[in-house]
Parts: sequence; structure tokens; C-alpha cells
Amino acid sequence: MDYVLAQVNIGRLRAPLDSPALADFMAALDPVNALADAAPGFVWRLQTEDGNATAVRAFEWDQADSAGVIMNMSVWESVEALAAFVYSEEHRQVLRRRREWFERMPVAYTALWWIPRGHIPATGEAEDRIRLLRLNGPTPQAFTLRTHFPPPGSADGAPRPGLQEWMCPA
Repeated sequence: MDYVLAQVNIGRLRAPLDSPALADFMAALDPVNALADAAPGFVWRLQTEDGNATAVRAFEWDQADSAGVIMNMSVWESVEALAAFVYSEEHRQVLRRRREWFERMPVAYTALWWIPRGHIPATGEAEDRIRLLRLNGPTPQAFTLRTHFPPPGSADGAPRPGLQEWMCPA
């Protein structure tokens, strides 16, 4: 079976999406999503008719005292393809400002997992992967860029450390 990489990342908002405090984030959203869409190895991303996922209702159980939680979920050909996008200069310019828009989260806020090619992950699946990562740490079922695992059926199923952790719900 052929596998691709699903990823989810969430952020607890410091202010409502329509507030002046998040105006720069909202202005950067479409350009960053367009970069992702055009990136080598990109397969799919969750979006509504608005072209982003800010209206998607998920992770409401995790909002704590924030202004709400937003999520980003996408599918990539490989860990390397996702990392190349995440660490691209254009994405990092926005990533550097994340603390202006999102609360620091002391728990896992991003998870990666392998899915069969053609499968579209659902929000409930993403919520389950974040919960698994928080409960167990990185495993083949839910992992991070820092500690990732090869696709199911690979000869070497050992974790592959080395990439940096990241966060940017965009």
C-alpha cells in the first residue's frame, strides 16, 4: 500500500479572528496557503469555500481560556516535503510572529501520521492524533517533525529524529 503524510496543527487564539490584533495573521493566511498549495509534495489541505479552515469547528474541547482554537490540516508526499515547506523563508516569516496571534501551548499542538494515498483525514481523526501524541509521545500512530516514523510496512520502523518542532496554524 502507498502512504502519504497527514498533518494537523492547532493554535489557541489570543483574540477573535476579526479583531485588529489578528489582522496581520488573516492577511497572511491566503498567501501562505497559496505557497503550500504550490509547494513540491503538497497533496491536499482542509478548507472551506473561503479557501482556508478558519471556519472549521474542531478542537473546541481544547480552547482553555483562549479566544478559540483554529486548525490547519494537510496531506504531503513525505516528511521531507512538509519540512521543506514549513522551513521555507516565506513560511518562516509568518511563523516568527506566531506568539503575537497564538497562546503558547505547553502540550502537543501538531501531529503527523501516515494515511493510505487517497484517504482524506477528518477533523475527528486529527483530534484523535493530537490526543494520542499528548498521551503517549511520538509513536508510529502520531508523531512530530522532531521525531518521525517511516510509513507502515517500511523495513526500518525506528523513529527518525532530527527535524525541528514547529507550530503555525495557518
